Amino acid sequence: MLLSKGFEVEMYTGTPRGEIVGLSDRIVRDLTGFVREPDSRNVEYTTAPYAAYDRLLCALVRPRQRLRTYLKTLGDYTLVPGSTLSLGDSGRFYRSDPQNPYHTYIEQTYQTKVVTASIHINVGIDDPEEILRACRLIRLEAPLYLALSASSPFLDGQVTGYHSTRWGVFPKTPTEVPLFRDHRHFIDWTEEQLEIGTMQNVRHLWSAVRPNGDRRPYNLNRLELRICDLVTDPIALLGIMAFVEARISQMLADPNLDPLVSSDLSAEELVELGDRNEQAAARNSLDATLQHWQDGRHLSARDWIEELYPQMWAIAKPQGYSCFLSPVKKILRTGNTAQQWLAQVEQGLTPSEILQQAIVELEQQEQDLEDKLCQLVAA
Repeated sequence: MLLSKGFEVEMYTGTPRGEIVGLSDRIVRDLTGFVREPDSRNVEYTTAPYAAYDRLLCALVRPRQRLRTYLKTLGDYTLVPGSTLSLGDSGRFYRSDPQNPYHTYIEQTYQTKVVTASIHINVGIDDPEEILRACRLIRLEAPLYLALSASSPFLDGQVTGYHSTRWGVFPKTPTEVPLFRDHRHFIDWTEEQLEIGTMQNVRHLWSAVRPNGDRRPYNLNRLELRICDLVTDPIALLGIMAFVEARISQMLADPNLDPLVSSDLSAEELVELGDRNEQAAARNSLDATLQHWQDGRHLSARDWIEELYPQMWAIAKPQGYSCFLSPVKKILRTGNTAQQWLAQVEQGLTPSEILQQAIVELEQQEQDLEDKLCQLVAA
């Protein structure tokens, strides 16, 4: 049976020249389904949880079409791809809600390190203990999903040396997050963080993966993968989602995939390994050398994904979604967004020229999907 799944999508608004302009206060005021972030230059929408991939595709595309139409009523504005302030200005925070005390805390504590655009992938799981088990596995393999999604090699118009500048600088909070043994451990740990002030509220857990639910930490109903950069191609994003779903389904069927069961490393050593792998993936994405949590061997992110792919396809095939996995192979073959942009830098283009071209391509891609696929689903 297919799992329920959905996305939280953060995107920048700006001009066709790639300049990012804060419009979220007006967007949230005038459009339903959008929420503001602390900085006004990006805005977020969330898809409803669906089991079927075709419905999820339309849920990704249609809000963007509505947003694009609205932006044109405000002036010559559009959506800007990438997960960082690629062309600037990272030196100033543009508050979307000056009266919000939590936003004040975020601005004063983290400055513009949090002014990023990303994709959060949510997968529904009924049993809290299974959610925690899935979180352990996906957290240790989160660098693979970052490697597939990396799209932030620029900041303030400069090449940074990262494929995911966003995750390279993002203030993961609290700085030390354990592999939760079970639901009780997660509850006790969260209550302790709130008491000592390392978390301001239950949402203030900014790690690669976290358990989530309607009344966390007590009521849980999903795993949330937070590490991915913004993937603007909906087809590619569904490929990453299919990979995540297949891996979680495999874990649900095989308890031995729990890192606390089948790794020789201690829980503390696994956390350290995961953190190292995340930083390696942030810097070199698919070309990063990672250490496998299960046997300690070193291999590239690309090779690790290639190794898992046949298993994921075998799980997805009987469930009818193996076709949605194929974009993963394309990313491995042609590179993620960051790698494609850096290749264009090598060819002599500037970050500004690259962003302007990507903006045009993004709008055309969404129009093609709206015309060809959403109408088909509606019929």
